[in-house]
Amino acid sequence: MTIRIDKIDFVSNLSHEMAIHSVKGNIVDIINKRTYKGELIINNGLIEDIKEYDVETNLYIIPPFIDSHVHIESSMLVPSEFARASIKHGVIACVSDPHEIANVLGVEGVVYMINQGSGLPFRFFFGAPSCVPATPFETSGAVIDDKEIEQLLGNKDIHYLSEVMNFPGVINGEKTIISKINIAKRHNKKIDGHAPLLSRADLDKYLSYGIDTDHETTSYQEGREKLQKGMKLLIREGSAAKNLDELAPLINEFPDKCMFCSDDIHPDYLINGHINIILKRLINAGYDLYKILRCACLNPSKHYGIDIGLLQKGQRADLLIVDNLNDLNIISTIVKGSVVATSKDCFIEQKGVSIINKFNTGEKVVSDFSVKYQGGKIRVIEAIDGQILTNELILEPKVENNLVVQDISRDILKIAVINRYQDCKPAIGFIRGFSLQSGAIVSSIAHDSHNIVVVGTNDKDMTKAVNSIIKHKGGICICQDGDLDILPLPVAGIMSDKDAWYVAKCYDRLDKKAKKLGCSLSAPFMTLSFMALLVIPTIKIGDKGLFDVRRFEVIPLFVT
Repeated sequence: MTIRIDKIDFVSNLSHEMAIHSVKGNIVDIINKRTYKGELIINNGLIEDIKEYDVETNLYIIPPFIDSHVHIESSMLVPSEFARASIKHGVIACVSDPHEIANVLGVEGVVYMINQGSGLPFRFFFGAPSCVPATPFETSGAVIDDKEIEQLLGNKDIHYLSEVMNFPGVINGEKTIISKINIAKRHNKKIDGHAPLLSRADLDKYLSYGIDTDHETTSYQEGREKLQKGMKLLIREGSAAKNLDELAPLINEFPDKCMFCSDDIHPDYLINGHINIILKRLINAGYDLYKILRCACLNPSKHYGIDIGLLQKGQRADLLIVDNLNDLNIISTIVKGSVVATSKDCFIEQKGVSIINKFNTGEKVVSDFSVKYQGGKIRVIEAIDGQILTNELILEPKVENNLVVQDISRDILKIAVINRYQDCKPAIGFIRGFSLQSGAIVSSIAHDSHNIVVVGTNDKDMTKAVNSIIKHKGGICICQDGDLDILPLPVAGIMSDKDAWYVAKCYDRLDKKAKKLGCSLSAPFMTLSFMALLVIPTIKIGDKGLFDVRRFEVIPLFVT
């Protein structure tokens, strides 16, 4: 049976059980940088032949997209649900670092991700997490040592060594991280980087170990230096960290060395768009179509060895049908010759979700969040919208009854991290940038160890919100004047067992509530999760206290 794809309304009604044997349209060949009319002949999931001739259609055929670096867990979805949401937007593969669940459950968590994402028309290229825990300055739920890295990298389902976050350890030649890098080299597997603000001699030392990608670049000059020195640049545009506008000009000069990634993407973003949104913005900004498609398709495929079709004879019949080359509205996603999604439907069936977790802390009391005044000024974390970098501020505290309290008028709120693996008292700090006028927001998604992180205007709401998370063994939650609203995340305390669209709806509700409380951040919960990320400058907070990423050490709250 031959199915002609030349009408939008016809394509949108295709069944996922129907194999496509012939596709006609304007074929976009990114390898040879040309677009021509013709027909793809498909047999057994492969492009058997390509016939170039004048066909009557206004539709375009382009290769599918790859997200070159993502933590699936940050979507709050298990892999199968991530795939169901993402594939509608033309993404059929992703390079995934299961670092988040590994920090909770170790190798067991990595295996869970592989199994949960298996058997789908979506390609998960999982890596072996290199830094579990990310630092010794926080409490995580697991350790992945050299022996386990060796075990993982020997597995056919593990394709690379995930981002080497301990860049100070690499620069200083620390034995533990260097050993893991050497294991990856012995297995002839790629080594992903994580090099925020690294330059000159430090960058040279980091690169000397064979690390060849970076997704933490935030400025044009930083990116240009890395590209000139041979790195591949993964241009990030996620829910909280957005670097596309600053880095996009580098595509013109280095089109063969750039890729696109989301890194961390929340469910409300994902159901509305993925890599396709990046491409549309760049096309509308005047960037060359072939260059940006190269970054979305060809470059990640070549670098990581991902077998997806690029509209060439003999390759897999993976392709997207779009209505035009300006908006790239995706009509159908086809994988190995079968329709797997249309603009309206996803034909990947839901998989069952099993629950694994580790949550051992007990409930807290209001007094646990009090801070005795010790004299002098205090260090305050400054959150920056659209970035995971922070600033350090030294400010006068508001003191009442010899306690340092929140100062809503100056946007100095309390932030606390609660160890979820042991029953300990919270680590308390102060933060500016959230602008809450009442209530508290809390999450058990707190990179990298996924302890509980909370920001609030008063200790009562903070306590109640934290205890709700503990009761549900994971989730994101808002508490205002004692009223709770929570999205439970029972899978490792960081993912839901529900479908993508349900999770997106719940998350959207909580996001809007946080903004109604006064939060001015574009992604309140995503930004909150990064305030505990101890490998991104400048200062953050972990369960052991405030942390200076520049010096890689715990620092006191008070400055006297």
